[in-house]
Amino acid sequence: MFQEVSEQLSRIDKLLPIWIVIAMVIGIGIGAIFPELPNILDTYRIDSVSLPIAIGLLCMMYPPLAKVRYEKLSKAIVHWKMFAVSLTLNWIIGPVLMFSLAWIFLPDLPEYRTGIILVGLARCIAMVLIWNHLAGGSNEQGVILVALNSIFQILMYSIYAYFFITVLSSWITGSTEETLQISMTEIARSVIIFLGIPVIAGIITRFTLVKNKGKTWYDEKFIPKLNPTAILGLLFTIIVMFSMKGELILTLPWDVLRISLPLVAYFLIMFAIAFFLSWALKFTYPETATLSLTAASNNFELAIAVTIGIFGLSSNEAFAAIIGPLIEVPVLISLVYISLWLKNKLF
Repeated sequence: MFQEVSEQLSRIDKLLPIWIVIAMVIGIGIGAIFPELPNILDTYRIDSVSLPIAIGLLCMMYPPLAKVRYEKLSKAIVHWKMFAVSLTLNWIIGPVLMFSLAWIFLPDLPEYRTGIILVGLARCIAMVLIWNHLAGGSNEQGVILVALNSIFQILMYSIYAYFFITVLSSWITGSTEETLQISMTEIARSVIIFLGIPVIAGIITRFTLVKNKGKTWYDEKFIPKLNPTAILGLLFTIIVMFSMKGELILTLPWDVLRISLPLVAYFLIMFAIAFFLSWALKFTYPETATLSLTAASNNFELAIAVTIGIFGLSSNEAFAAIIGPLIEVPVLISLVYISLWLKNKLF
């Protein structure tokens, strides 16, 4: 079982945590050797959006969104029960759980807490297709869930972010002065730029090329060549972000650990809730695996984009968001193994 999963992962996918660590080290080195370089890069901006970071983030977001089979959305009605459960897990239970864990683990670190909350609100639309495939989930239903989450994020992310960070947090502290005040306009702008543009580009790319070249060519030729762009965009973003911190990163291992704890707890708890709920509702194993891995994953690309767009490239909120893929990749690979083990036990 373990060898089969390992063989299906590409070398880039298997080593993604290592690539991320290497990118972090390169960024720290650049920040230490060329302390003025980040400031120079940050002068290239459109309004408050850093142009180099915008390029990296758009490169990161576009490939997974070009992979989504938007034409499958019409089939969501047929599987209404499964998708109702998925929307409940992704848009009610998941955000509330991450919000709760962020406050439990980071009560004294509001900036990191905000970054973690924004990660929890960004529902997975990218790498979950890989985990779903490896775990033997339903590929068709997986792509429909990804398409649904893409649409829901464009419509709801800014509203959710404002409510959880500004409104709900003020209820906990009892004072609006002790909580971060951000506007839905600020969040919506980042979502439109870093999610809306890639979604539109992905839709245009898919329907145009499928029409002219066919689905087989698109899925088997075009997408595999496009996939590395997402990884390169992620690594470029990490290098630039960590160059902003320079030698400060070396003094923050405890911060990284504290940021990691709510993330790990979230992935494990969310997977367990989704898996056993799906099993209790008598869904098939492919449906159960798809629901569980989709619910447990997050769209860290969007969280990184939003935190950078709102708080800036060198902010602690963005630093917390960038820890997301470093933790999510190895944990989700482990959950693939757990899902396959549970398949033999429960199905």
